Amino acid sequence: MTPRHSFILPVLNEAGRLGPLLARLRAAFPGAECIVVDGGSTDATVPEALAAADLVLLGERGRAAQMNLGGAAARGEWLCFLHADTEPLFDADALDAALGAGRSWGFCRVRLSGRAPALRLIERAMNARSRLSGIGTGDQLLYLRRSLFEAEGGFAPIPLMEDVEFCTRLRRRSRPGGAGLTVCTSSRRWEEQGILRTVLLMWSLRLRYALGTSPARLADRYYG
Repeated sequence: MTPRHSFILPVLNEAGRLGPLLARLRAAFPGAECIVVDGGSTDATVPEALAAADLVLLGERGRAAQMNLGGAAARGEWLCFLHADTEPLFDADALDAALGAGRSWGFCRVRLSGRAPALRLIERAMNARSRLSGIGTGDQLLYLRRSLFEAEGGFAPIPLMEDVEFCTRLRRRSRPGGAGLTVCTSSRRWEEQGILRTVLLMWSLRLRYALGTSPARLADRYYG
């Protein structure tokens, strides 16, 4: 039977986090297809994936390449690209209700996992930005029809901002949906690197990308 939803998870060294996420996806979306695309993990990520996913693929490191590989293998009518540190706060019925609104693509509102009051301000700013711009990020569970993914040729082969670039293309076709759906994403980046420092880094990367800086240079700054 062809699944209605295919969840595609690009992962790298997510042992201990991936297994519980796949279990939650199984419980909330019992008919969905779960595809894990590993980019060269050196921990127990792949064994965790093999124990719970429908399909485990080993591919070139990089989210764009990993998501394209998973998207090409998916059988579902709807593709849902989900980071391993992000959890949907809804179930299959809520997702189907959102998909029935007539939008061919969309992304979710985001909630950060940490308790610091500053994180509430950050998530409000993220949601306001994405609502006004019509552009989501990988932390917001991007979903779209498989036919649309194929028509657009998937994610651009760039090392950073692949989600922003893809949403920009999709937005030319139509406005996104998903306003009624929320995901919780880990706040570990802000907690480990400092809230103010991380906010300034992320906004500077978005600004430099908008001004034409190459994704390769931005990736050096982000990962370096």
